Amino acid sequence: MSTPVTHTVNLDNLDAIDVRPIRRALISVYDKTGLIELARALADAGVEIVSTGSTAARIAEAGIPVTPVDDVTGFPEVLEGRVKTLHPHVHAGILADQRKADHRQQLADLDIVAFDLVVCNLYPFTDTVASGAGFDACVEQIDIGGPSMVRAAAKNHPSVAVVTAPERYEDVVGAAAGEGFTLDERRELAAEAFTHTALYDMAVATWFGEQCGRHDIETALLSAFMGPAVADALDLVELNENEGEGGCGAGCACATSDDAAGEIVAGEGAGEDDTNFAWPTVVGEAFELAEVLRYGENPHQNAAVYRQARFDEDEESAGGAATDLAEDVAPLPGIANARQLHGKAMSYNNYTDGDAALRAAYDHEQPCVAIIKHANPCGIAVGEDVAEAHRKAHACDPVSAFGGVIAVNRPVSVELAEQIAPIFTEVVLAPAYEDGALEVLSTKKNLRVLQVTPPVRATSDVDSGEIEVEFKQISGGVLVQERDDLDAAGDSSENWTLAAGQPADEATLADLEFAWRSVRAVRSNAIIICRDGASVGVGMGQVNRVDSCKLAVERANTLGGRSTGDAAADVNEPGGARPASASVTALTPERRSEGAVAASDAFFPFADGLQVLIDAGVKAVVQPGGSVRDEETIAAAQAAGITMYLTGTRHFAH
Repeated sequence: MSTPVTHTVNLDNLDAIDVRPIRRALISVYDKTGLIELARALADAGVEIVSTGSTAARIAEAGIPVTPVDDVTGFPEVLEGRVKTLHPHVHAGILADQRKADHRQQLADLDIVAFDLVVCNLYPFTDTVASGAGFDACVEQIDIGGPSMVRAAAKNHPSVAVVTAPERYEDVVGAAAGEGFTLDERRELAAEAFTHTALYDMAVATWFGEQCGRHDIETALLSAFMGPAVADALDLVELNENEGEGGCGAGCACATSDDAAGEIVAGEGAGEDDTNFAWPTVVGEAFELAEVLRYGENPHQNAAVYRQARFDEDEESAGGAATDLAEDVAPLPGIANARQLHGKAMSYNNYTDGDAALRAAYDHEQPCVAIIKHANPCGIAVGEDVAEAHRKAHACDPVSAFGGVIAVNRPVSVELAEQIAPIFTEVVLAPAYEDGALEVLSTKKNLRVLQVTPPVRATSDVDSGEIEVEFKQISGGVLVQERDDLDAAGDSSENWTLAAGQPADEATLADLEFAWRSVRAVRSNAIIICRDGASVGVGMGQVNRVDSCKLAVERANTLGGRSTGDAAADVNEPGGARPASASVTALTPERRSEGAVAASDAFFPFADGLQVLIDAGVKAVVQPGGSVRDEETIAAAQAAGITMYLTGTRHFAH
């Protein structure tokens, strides 16, 4: 075996070269946007251009002097273009550190001319994958020479400027016409270049891992994570469901009790099948700066919003006819990619409430409006149209809706806009705005109006690889879990178990289904009281379930005093709700809990919480079940003559 060759690198007395003129450039781009204008400007500035393949051909066709790269290497492009620039005459010209006399001498001895600028962008790998192309076609779009040139130039930024985005070409033109890029500018360009290649590698690694059978979680990580690319290289940690945690076995979907006294009985509830996930031992994430915010959750905290970074993503996404307001296409999915159409800049809290509102609204298939404050619902409702849904949602808690964030899962109509405008609202989020609606909302100078494409929601199916995951940062690390969407077996009423009372009639079952889909949006411990497709009382964030029940009942039966008493008419008058100065005691509070239904995000550890709902007149309840005291709770429901369903699925939200 030969002895490895080692090189001693002397970094002493290296003077930084601040400004380097651009005399020789290497250009190799797949995206030809702005290419001719750039090449012409470089030629006019006296820059020698060396280029590859179709890039060189395009420049030559424009009548601009260009040297083909094979004239530099003395070697033709081979293997269908797979080998073009992988040659010492190219890479030595990029990597030579001009601060070092011995590097300059070696170039002279080898008759190699250094490059001062590398302009390169990469094959459209993710676009090819998204097109549904076959395995071999996708592999063919894995760029080799491009990333090598980009990384080489970025490493040698003291001597070379590297540009990967057409948006930077104007800067290149200015530098070429002037004295060149400064060292700080070259470092900034190098940072962009390393990000460019890192995102590209993450996309390739994630896709390749999927093709090797590790797609259950790797696909779920999408472009924001990077797991090991090849199954043989994966050191996998197989995780079973926690059979011993909280006494829960395979038969129950509730992993722990929400109250120390409420242990879980193995085998109770609808439950889920055990699933083994093979989690990558290392994941990476990449986000790009979208906006610096005025401050964070509180004024003394600095903050910014970053969006999920995607390599060479297509800026266009499908949208309906009502989406072409600012542009012809809808924004990319998610609130971080929202298009702001009007109003003040978004704040940190606007983003958190807006995201919660979007999830709540899109938990429902019917036209839905969710009004959120501090990540909890002031009201959620569905209706025949979005205007009706808003009237019903607003009536749940007209006081708290003041200064709320409103999300709509359908285009905003003029009627809805006219209802919202008189009410102080922080943000409105919707997939689109019908003609005239934006004009109505724009009469409120500070109201933030956002067009948001909802995040793509995949069914959690390990076999198909369609799993969504989410982060929660903790000190020293991050928790990653499968996203809690309404796609478990217990989220369908077809799988519910009737534990007490008579089967619900059609209208009652519809309200129970609505309540169950809505309680997921409430912070635990969560109780929601609903009727006629609308929340009327929300008990959120209490440290025991009986207090959440009391809060939901209290809010159902007192907050209505600030409304007209008619949910469908509550915002028909300017201003919507009665003013806070109105005497609540002078009004006749509507006992909205009477004849309503309720949902609980987790089991009742004792019967006392359920009894609060029974005493308030609730006629039907849906809850996961799974407590060792389920029999007590069921007996209380039987004694009261109310209907109770068990789902076997829990929806804690912390």
